[in-house]
Amino acid sequence: MTNRRTLLRAGLCAAAALSSRATHVTALAQAQGCDGSAADGELSQFACDLLPAAGALSDDNNDRAAVSRDFGNIVQGQPRAVLKPASATDVARLVRWAGKSGHKIAARGQGHSTYGRALIEGGVVIDMTSLNAIHHIAGDRIVVDAGTTWERVLEATLAQGLTPPVLTNYLGLSVGGTISVGGIGGSSSRHGMQTDHVLSLDMVTGTGEQLTCSPQSHADLFDAARAGLAQCGLITRATLKLVRAPERVRRYQLFYRDLASLAADQRRALQDDRFEQLQGAILPAGPGRWRYQLEGAVFYDKGSPPNDGAVLGSLSDDRNTAVITDLAYHDDALAFAKLEALLRSKGLWSSPHPWLFTFLPDGNAEHQADGMIGRLSVEEIGPLGRVTFYPLNTRASGTPLVRWPDGNIAFCFNIVHMLASADAAGVGQTLSKNRLFYEQIRGAGGVQYPVSALPMAPEDWERHFGSAWPKLRDAKRRYDPANLLTPGYNLF
Repeated sequence: MTNRRTLLRAGLCAAAALSSRATHVTALAQAQGCDGSAADGELSQFACDLLPAAGALSDDNNDRAAVSRDFGNIVQGQPRAVLKPASATDVARLVRWAGKSGHKIAARGQGHSTYGRALIEGGVVIDMTSLNAIHHIAGDRIVVDAGTTWERVLEATLAQGLTPPVLTNYLGLSVGGTISVGGIGGSSSRHGMQTDHVLSLDMVTGTGEQLTCSPQSHADLFDAARAGLAQCGLITRATLKLVRAPERVRRYQLFYRDLASLAADQRRALQDDRFEQLQGAILPAGPGRWRYQLEGAVFYDKGSPPNDGAVLGSLSDDRNTAVITDLAYHDDALAFAKLEALLRSKGLWSSPHPWLFTFLPDGNAEHQADGMIGRLSVEEIGPLGRVTFYPLNTRASGTPLVRWPDGNIAFCFNIVHMLASADAAGVGQTLSKNRLFYEQIRGAGGVQYPVSALPMAPEDWERHFGSAWPKLRDAKRRYDPANLLTPGYNLF
């Protein structure tokens, strides 16, 4: 699977790619019969319909197995076939075929969901990595295909001295994938979610219609697509806002004696706008011990570095343990690659990832977090795991389907397990604890960020979306009336 993705990202020559695609489709059509007489006549007929296009449809066992698991490595679901589209037209053709045949469809970007959200049993997976072109950069915007990674977006925009306002910490995620859930990053404390910086989207709806939506055109679909969990349409292309990129980043890692001191300084830093990026974590520090960390970053240009005294003034950290680093903006944005390499070297990148992502209300954030930390052991988290804990300004986000606790500040509380074992019983216990924590958080006024390894029933989702639920439900009925798209979330 990794080798196939590496080849796709590196790119093959156009002639070889088209030849491979044609062979895939032709072989499938010939093997099953274009007259629909074969045992799987519906799929063969779709292969025949696709023949004039450049996309690749495969029912090869290896291709199907490659998209039967995700990064979470907890849930499995093997599709009937895999489509690698060459254009949005291929996606639309598949959706229209699915509408006639009753097959479910899931779009897969980089496969980084943690609980099978982009998996499908018996339907068709659309491998969006083949839609990865960067089409246009001009002034304050970039137009990219949905399968493009944020790393490729950044490389392209930095060449023009520009950057997206919010980048995910890990840039190996796809544009369409993060827009479908919200897209959170280090700058979200000040600039909201990635969905707040989307100018327009090209979509294929659940009826196979190709539409461009924005605040001015098909606004209901635009609002349902951003953080809408791919329920009403599949994103094929996005126009994203850009801002001037800084040249350098000074990053401050500050350590605290307890959670209360950390939270107090985080609130102070957020209120004072001290950092362009504000995050924090509760880190394993040995058996039964934790370290409390604030991480802030200040952007600047060469020749005008920040005044450390002004940035850190009145903060109550243990200054003797502070770590201050200075990097080019590009290198800082890609820093997670070092952690990825470490996790891969220890086999933790492919182990189960039963992670929980939530937002706590400001008023009881420390109390809730402290209580849950008390029910976690360092061994459960793993020596390279962490609990992230930091505040965000909820007013910076205006995406209707991004859910926040009441109030102007919410605390991000994520339990990031790094399990050394794939023991099914242990993973099951962690999932059960995730559910218990989620019930506690929800009862205290918190919400989840919907990328968690967490079983969810339709009634859970209705409660999650709250006042926004009727509009999402109505958009689902309008744009995906047959309920074909992205069944892994179990919304409808």
